[in-house]
Amino acid sequence: MSRLAIVVEGITEERFVNGILLDHLRGYRVEATPILIGTSNRRGGNVSVDRLANQLRQLRWSFDAVSTLVDFYGFQKKGDATVKQLETRIGDAVAKKGKRGSDHHFVLPYVQKYEFEALLFSDVTGFGALPKAPEGVVPSLREIRNRFATPEDIDDGRETAPSKRIRTVMPGYHKAGHGQIVAGHIGLPTIRAECPRFDAWVRRLEALGTEPPTAPD
Repeated sequence: MSRLAIVVEGITEERFVNGILLDHLRGYRVEATPILIGTSNRRGGNVSVDRLANQLRQLRWSFDAVSTLVDFYGFQKKGDATVKQLETRIGDAVAKKGKRGSDHHFVLPYVQKYEFEALLFSDVTGFGALPKAPEGVVPSLREIRNRFATPEDIDDGRETAPSKRIRTVMPGYHKAGHGQIVAGHIGLPTIRAECPRFDAWVRRLEALGTEPPTAPD
């Protein structure tokens, strides 16, 4: 069993790993553990290359592989960097020091384009399952989804990031409470089918396993 640490941005991502990814990866003999970014007195948020790299370096002494699940939206000091460039910078920063310092195979940074909520646009009917969902929330979100080639293309502007668009039609949306419900309603196969970057990351995590999966999902 390969031990994998995934540094996550917040409680929502932590619940997503535990509730959606954990059992799936176990089938590939990968034991995933979500770990909130930061220290005991400051956890979650404030995502930057240096902060992620420092934590990943520390975790590599206790895990076989390390990865991340953080949003591009709100990433600190990113300048004009693309999602891929940020991932490369994180990996390079980890490689400068620490266990297996020059080996990138077991350091798998992942930055969600553009935000966790993009995954929830994979099947917007999940929002209709939320308590007190406003009337018309599903067709309104479906109209937004249909403007883009994939959910991951929904951009990261201050007013147009996925979470902002959701709150426009559902002001009561609460990421930590509602995100996991919607993701669970959608299911991992649909999210992967709709979100190619996310799917490619999951495939890399699956490949960490020492044996093929015992059974399909």
